[in-house]
Amino acid sequence: MVKIGSVSLGEFPLLLAPMEDVSDPPFRILCKLHGADMLYSEFISSEGLIRDAMKSRQKLDIFDDERPVGIQIFGGDEEAMALSARIVETVSPDVVDINFGCPVKKVVAKGAGAAVLKDIDLMVRLTQAVVKSTHLPVTVKTRLGWDSDAINIEEVAERLQDVGIQALSIHARTRTQMYKGHSDWSYIAKVKDNPRIHIPIFGNGDIDSPEKALLYKNTYGVDGIMIGRAAIGYPWIFDEIKQYLKTGEKIAPPTIAQRAQAALQHLLWAVEWKGERLGILETRRHYTNYFKGIPHFKEYKQQLVTIDELPVLKELLERIAQTTFF
Repeated sequence: MVKIGSVSLGEFPLLLAPMEDVSDPPFRILCKLHGADMLYSEFISSEGLIRDAMKSRQKLDIFDDERPVGIQIFGGDEEAMALSARIVETVSPDVVDINFGCPVKKVVAKGAGAAVLKDIDLMVRLTQAVVKSTHLPVTVKTRLGWDSDAINIEEVAERLQDVGIQALSIHARTRTQMYKGHSDWSYIAKVKDNPRIHIPIFGNGDIDSPEKALLYKNTYGVDGIMIGRAAIGYPWIFDEIKQYLKTGEKIAPPTIAQRAQAALQHLLWAVEWKGERLGILETRRHYTNYFKGIPHFKEYKQQLVTIDELPVLKELLERIAQTTFF
């Protein structure tokens, strides 16, 4: 049984990665319904939380249907990280997660995210500040290192465990790789094989099929897998992996009706959460992924991303569910 603190996640948990502009409550709940064992919020700026920035505060919204859920924060200042962790604690997530892996320039330029990979002492101080400021379990998501000449994940894992983190998720790329090239899970295996390491180690990067999930589970010995981009518009990836790990058999891909139903549910939850206007606007970015690979879909897609009336959108998605595209 894999546990983060007192949070039980099953024998081999599948985690939804925190993704900016993707991992909001409607998307998280869909992934939960389709087999995700642990969910994480979009990353939240510690400075934004302290300033009471509306966008940052809204990212704190969590709902009972998605538990267990972690809220992820990022920043480069110890005091700000400690204070933001206390703010996070007020909404009672199951876990506080720290982002030391985001490679995006605007985050790195602030000395946060993957920038902290260049200063392990700072990473340790930031982590310790968060651990000391909250009663919740603290976890970390990071990368192998800044670049191929500075892969320091083995030292990072030991030192962060020593200051109290209770799980570590490792994206098997360096910061300079961004999201390109191949991930190298051999470094994750080295962390997992370290006899000093006793916290759960989750692997992340390039898991996009049940076959690859099984191969990486067996090859690298991780305690669970975190899935990011493969779940965007395709929450069924969790069900597919679980079935394959359990039986060795693949389940049928979602039908057009199932895709349309998921998109409609996503839309309705988004509207319920943020109101009709914002809910409709923010769901538009997902339609391409829900209907990826469907032939002759261009006309429908154009309507989905331009219609701004909820009843008309609902009718369109219901019509798509009954349409044959092949």
